[in-house]
Amino acid sequence: MRDLTVTALAMVATVLAFLLGADHVVASAWAPGGAPAWQAAMALLLFAGLSYGSLVYLLARFGHGCRQQGFTSLGRPELDSVYDEHAGPAPRVCVLVPSYKEELRVVRQTLLSAALSEYPAKRIVLLLDDPRGGPGADADALQATRELVAALHARFEQAAQRLERELAGFMFRTAGARAFDAAAEAQRAAGLYEALAAWVEQLAEPQADAAFAHVDDFFNRHIVQAAAHAHRERAAQLRAGRAPTRRELRLEFQRLATLLRMDISAFERKRFDNLSHAPNKAMNLNSYIALLGRALRIEPTAQGELLREVPEEAADFAVPAADYLLTLDADSLVRPDYLLKLTAVMARDERIAVAQTPYSSHPGAPGLLERCAGAQTDIQYLVHQGFTFFGATYWVGANALLRVAALQDIRETVVERGFEVPVFIQDKTVIEDTGSTLDLVRRGWTLHNHPERLAYSATPPDFGALIIQRRRWANGGLIILADLLRYVARPAHGARPGLCELLIRAHYLLSPTLSSLGVALLALLPLDPALASPWLALSALPYLLLYAQDLRRCGYGWRDFVRVYALNLMLVPVNAAGVLQSLRQMLLRRKAAFARTPKVGDRTASPAGHVAAQLSLPALALAGALLAAHHGQWLLSGFAAFNALCLAYGLARFIGVGAACADLKLGAAAWLSRARRGLRQRLQPRRTA
Repeated sequence: MRDLTVTALAMVATVLAFLLGADHVVASAWAPGGAPAWQAAMALLLFAGLSYGSLVYLLARFGHGCRQQGFTSLGRPELDSVYDEHAGPAPRVCVLVPSYKEELRVVRQTLLSAALSEYPAKRIVLLLDDPRGGPGADADALQATRELVAALHARFEQAAQRLERELAGFMFRTAGARAFDAAAEAQRAAGLYEALAAWVEQLAEPQADAAFAHVDDFFNRHIVQAAAHAHRERAAQLRAGRAPTRRELRLEFQRLATLLRMDISAFERKRFDNLSHAPNKAMNLNSYIALLGRALRIEPTAQGELLREVPEEAADFAVPAADYLLTLDADSLVRPDYLLKLTAVMARDERIAVAQTPYSSHPGAPGLLERCAGAQTDIQYLVHQGFTFFGATYWVGANALLRVAALQDIRETVVERGFEVPVFIQDKTVIEDTGSTLDLVRRGWTLHNHPERLAYSATPPDFGALIIQRRRWANGGLIILADLLRYVARPAHGARPGLCELLIRAHYLLSPTLSSLGVALLALLPLDPALASPWLALSALPYLLLYAQDLRRCGYGWRDFVRVYALNLMLVPVNAAGVLQSLRQMLLRRKAAFARTPKVGDRTASPAGHVAAQLSLPALALAGALLAAHHGQWLLSGFAAFNALCLAYGLARFIGVGAACADLKLGAAAWLSRARRGLRQRLQPRRTA
């Protein structure tokens, strides 16, 4: 209750401070000899955008607090009901893991986390998108990944068969009028759980690389050991509790028989010419989703192999149907109770199209940049929880459980290379999950963020990799904004979105643009000193204080707040680059390339243009501080000087002066090489003539 009160007061304080500052700006513009009207309008636009962002954060924080107050985690009896055969068969779940040239350890951990996520009717498919027929190293890596999938399937299959034989033995021993020894059967089931726990512990990741030690440690403790601990707890309950009934024991043996029963396989869409070959995650997923529930035959042609739907008796293979899909990025991990809890949520409301727990970062990152970027991710978890309170949930594609019926409802068809290709998850932008969110809500579907931390994903370990990720995240919001406007103009079932939902959805799409424009206006426009008002600056204070408090709630310290603030400033030009890519796509009507975030131990070089921007930002902030001091605006001068210090600190700690110089040199060499190559191409026709 205290957090809700504080957040509500912070919202009121933000609005009052902005109104007082805006009143000062308007008065200054109307006063004789005052500031020019256009500068006053720009100042109001700037601070309105910043205040808008603060209010949306505070709204989301308020919503998160309300949800936490009324939340009760699902109990074990309700979760175990999925094993009850009298309640009908459990909905079928297919886990899809899109992968492009991922390291073996990354793929292994993700597949194992999905395999250990308890559910009685699931299968796992690695959607291998690696180039076929590539150079030797690529071919070897692709073959190694195929062998890993086959080895994991065989390992689980062998263990599952032993448990299925135990179920058959139990059914034989307790069939008909035979004597039934409940205590002995309970002890037998307990022994099986203990043996299963020991088997699971053998799946732990050997820690070989210091760069990934915190990820391996998290995988071992929170995935492998958590699953083993749950099995041992179950064994202890069976040994110490009352004698179970025949029905309860049957459920235990049925549960044991399904824990490791799953098909783990790989699918390569690039093998088949009539599937999409578009280089992005969305079309990799779409290619497989289109095959669900179909019997298929492989037809060789002169151009390549084709997949044709045929009667089952004539098929080379069949793709089983599914009720739910868990799309899991190849660097993401889910806890052992992820599927049980989210399928139970979906079963309660048949209009939920997407259920998820927004992912958190792996704790204990060794590098300062990875720790601070992870802090931003952890704050976003809180924000997305608040979005659900206001009915403004966005699909976060790293670990979402999808209802297949909802995907079928938004299905479209496009033509690619002369073949009709079904599209369920749109690929108009590189943020396919955000765009598909509005496709779903416009058709009356809802989305849900479950308020428990059950999913975790990797954070880029260096600034070069972070640029690739965050630039991709910032690219597409402006394009999707048109879908939001259509949703407002033609709402689903005649129910218009509420004001809070609209404010939150719009800000989520516009935040990279607003932050980029805000900093550009501050840095480039010569605003009249008469427009300066301490109230405008103070309107951001409640947001900053509560942001710092939320970082502490996520396990970070007060010093981390300054570091995260510095990283936020440094990412403004990165966001601006993503926004420019959106504008370029809107003007040229050509999709942006899907840039994947590298997951490697070595440093990823930063583009030279971004390095130059990071070098110039501290100087611009310092110039602003000196200019404000010259006009006697001491509050603004101090704020700009603090920003300059933060940016200089970020440059030194997050990139490094030596690394920045090396990246500039590398970028200059690449530019010179392209210039020479272009010059040779232009001169070649003249020489031929």
